[in-house]
Amino acid sequence: MTKIVFYKSGGVFYGFEEHGHTGYGDSGSDVLCSAISAMTMLIINAIEVAYASDVDYIIDEDTADIKLIAGGALLEDDEKKRYAISGLITAYFYQLNDLVEDYYDYLEVEEREMPIESAKI
Repeated sequence: MTKIVFYKSGGVFYGFEEHGHTGYGDSGSDVLCSAISAMTMLIINAIEVAYASDVDYIIDEDTADIKLIAGGALLEDDEKKRYAISGLITAYFYQLNDLVEDYYDYLEVEEREMPIESAKI
């Protein structure tokens, strides 16, 4: 099962952690795991490249665990960038919750209110 915990501060999403393999299919052909990986990389690339904002992340190649902190969602000087970054992470949260409806045996999504200072990489 993959468990994803989203971080919020003051109701604003700014990061997440992903742990475990979904187990929906065999390694290398697990479409659910592939979908989650693709969406995660979209988030990283959009924040880093499209929004030109800093994003801290760690990807453990052995376990596929990922932790992402996008400080720009809370700390960016440009209000439009803050909104875009947090909106992207929020959209990911809701997309995954939609997937949980069909894949509840393989995917768990939670949200946690946590000050950004507590969520170091």
